[in-house]
Amino acid sequence: MNQQKKVGNKGEELAQAHLRTLGYQIVKTNWRWNHYEIDIIAIDQDELVIVEVKARTSTNYEHPSEAVSNRKIRFLINAAEAYIQESNSQLDTRFDVISIIFQGPDFELEHIKDAFYPTA
Repeated sequence: MNQQKKVGNKGEELAQAHLRTLGYQIVKTNWRWNHYEIDIIAIDQDELVIVEVKARTSTNYEHPSEAVSNRKIRFLINAAEAYIQESNSQLDTRFDVISIIFQGPDFELEHIKDAFYPTA
């Protein structure tokens, strides 16, 4: 497994642990539909939360949250719509981004709730 994949997997594990400490119920991880993927699908009280996790070992290039491009947002919205239809969810939906920057054995985690809103 390459280093980038290891960083991504560790980031997703930390994001799930973070969400659980906040009381979120993790419903699915790495859910796929066609060529779309949702890193984490969770429930926070009465909301369905679609979570994109971005992990990096430095910010030399960009902050991890900046890697959530307009194209990625469209993919996440399309995947969320597919999941909502498949699961027949009646919950309001929210899109969060969790950024993790590893600094040696330590890390910095930032959780952005309502990171973006789907457009009509």
